[in-house]
Amino acid sequence: MISYNHKVNVYYRDVDQMGIVYHSRYLEYFEESRTELLKSIGLSVTKIEDTGIMLPVISSHCEYFKGAHFEQELIIKSSISIFPKAKLDIDYSILCAKSSITHVKGYTTHAFVNKNNKPVRVPKMISENLTREGLQ
Repeated sequence: MISYNHKVNVYYRDVDQMGIVYHSRYLEYFEESRTELLKSIGLSVTKIEDTGIMLPVISSHCEYFKGAHFEQELIIKSSISIFPKAKLDIDYSILCAKSSITHVKGYTTHAFVNKNNKPVRVPKMISENLTREGLQ
């Protein structure tokens, strides 16, 4: 498994009138963490896109357990546990940095497409990096 922990602080822009993180904001936290996960294994989004490959989200899921609050520090744990065949699956858990209480769990699924939005096999650059990081 390849994993990465990304810390974020909850700002006023992230919360609703009750001071709880607005539900769609968690998907943005997923995106931040996914970007940092890929970068941590040498696959920056820019580097991938420079090869003509895009990774659009084709599915996402989010389960809400406990709302995070304004000024709270969160840890977004992102991980890749299955070597991609046609799609890349990334799992996420969002935890309180102080108490480790789980606020949210979810996943995103990404297709590999070329610049014409046509599906392609897992690019060699991506498969090599994942293999080098120990994902089989």
